[in-house]
Amino acid sequence: QDGRKAANPAFWWVSEEGEEVKWSFEELGSLSRRAANVLCEACALQRGDRVLAVLPRVPEWWLLSVACMRAGIVFIPGTSQLTAKDISYRLQASKAKCIITSDTLAPALESALPGSQVLKSKLLVGRGSRDGWLNLKELL
Repeated sequence: QDGRKAANPAFWWVSEEGEEVKWSFEELGSLSRRAANVLCEACALQRGDRVLAVLPRVPEWWLLSVACMRAGIVFIPGTSQLTAKDISYRLQASKAKCIITSDTLAPALESALPGSQVLKSKLLVGRGSRDGWLNLKELL
């Protein structure tokens, strides 16, 4: 109406159930800055540190990958089909200081975590909570 074009979304995600998440470039920038602050402050990560993300392809997967680029943190993606043995190996080989997963995958991953000497923080994506895990939604 006023001669301006509608802004194209920077990110547009649709779940199998039809739930949509749309972020403009401004929203993605703001959210990724906040997520980078969570990684640097709450998770105590620094430039060059590694993060292992075992997540389904939810919006937070892309948000955290952009946040890691912003903060200079190495983002190591992992599929939700990894076994505890696979995760343990990846934690040891990468020397990841943080693991990020969903509230539904966390119980399966916990058996792989005690062997890691370098792991400092565990970040949960989702609505649930677990002892010893930080919740991304609460920290954002």
